[in-house]
Amino acid sequence: MPRRREPAALLSVDTAITVPFFDVDSMNIVWHGHYCKYLEVARCNLLDKLGYNYTDMKNSGFMFPIVDMQIQYLQPLVFEQQVIVTANLVEWEYRLKIHYLIRDAASDALLSKAQTVQAAVDAKTKLLRIGSPDALLEKVKPLLP
Repeated sequence: MPRRREPAALLSVDTAITVPFFDVDSMNIVWHGHYCKYLEVARCNLLDKLGYNYTDMKNSGFMFPIVDMQIQYLQPLVFEQQVIVTANLVEWEYRLKIHYLIRDAASDALLSKAQTVQAAVDAKTKLLRIGSPDALLEKVKPLLP
């Protein structure tokens, strides 16, 4: 069976994280729920680089809640491990879809893969918007080939 081709990233950012003690269990392994925090840190860095972070979203009249999250745990993260979380913006026209790779900083071994999907919601009406707001599309436009 051929491998599914990953969509090309419009924008990418690497975020270094050192696994803190309070994220691990008695076996020094990161509890699976803490991966969401690592993705959030990388996502915030990506949105900052795009110039449309959560404050900008709010100021433009929109919220972007997570509507889907998928994580593949390939190898465990452990206490004091240094990892690089790469966040890749792959969809933006109708929703924000971000793919993530978590790699060991020393060996570059792939430890986890993930993706999140966020949808635009009007902050006043709380209604889902079909299509991304102009404020986001204006930030993306200069990055298009």
